[in-house]
Amino acid sequence: MRRINGTAVFIATIFATTGALVFPVWSYADRAGTGQANVAAGTVNTEWGPLTAADRDLIVRVRLAGLWELPAGQQAIERAPSQVIKEAGDHLIVGHTDLDKRVRIIAAQLGVALPNVPNEQQQGWLREMSAATGAEYEYKFANLLRAAHGKIFPAIGAVRNTTRNTLVRQLASDANQTVLDHITILEKTGRVDFDAIANSIANTSTASPTGPAAPVPGQVAPSAPVAEASPNIRTTSRPSPAAPGTVNTVRPDPVDSNGVLG
Repeated sequence: MRRINGTAVFIATIFATTGALVFPVWSYADRAGTGQANVAAGTVNTEWGPLTAADRDLIVRVRLAGLWELPAGQQAIERAPSQVIKEAGDHLIVGHTDLDKRVRIIAAQLGVALPNVPNEQQQGWLREMSAATGAEYEYKFANLLRAAHGKIFPAIGAVRNTTRNTLVRQLASDANQTVLDHITILEKTGRVDFDAIANSIANTSTASPTGPAAPVPGQVAPSAPVAEASPNIRTTSRPSPAAPGTVNTVRPDPVDSNGVLG
């Protein structure tokens, strides 16, 4: 029971410290106006469409993610006792090396200044992992990174849904694929504590559960009819370009028209 409680506290701490990642970090001088006015106050026009404060926030956060997850991935390859953690580290390095190229090019095109070091919270996570060894290291690696990815995942989707800037929209799409790949590979390590994650979310929720009624033990649910188009409809696409349980992150190299990559 003592170990379970300690695990729950650890995960709760992760979610408390990463909770701010869900929301944009900018502020407006005047929040008394309408939502439209607030958005307009932080928006500048570009040839690729309006660039909002939320758009710029995502660009910076993609850069920051790479600044701490790349060294975390390298550390995992160098120090992790098991191959599954080393594989997760490999995915972190490959994914953020690719995303970093893209975000640097897009930031230069849009005139957004990028940070060059992880923020204080991210540096703390790296220190925490560096101080651990063996099984404790693997647990902290998997859960710190899984919690951070789980929090940023819906935030990327929110920007992808609302942005009117074509460059930011593409960056959000690329980041979405990479984050999902990293979530998937971290979960495959077998070190992610799903009970602690679920309990931490439940502890911060104030709404009553919604959705269909709970199943009745011993009662068989009725079969649902198939959902399909008419037989005469011809389709050519496929549900997924990758095998089940994997995420296809293969994409063309970015066009570096400004020579950002040197």
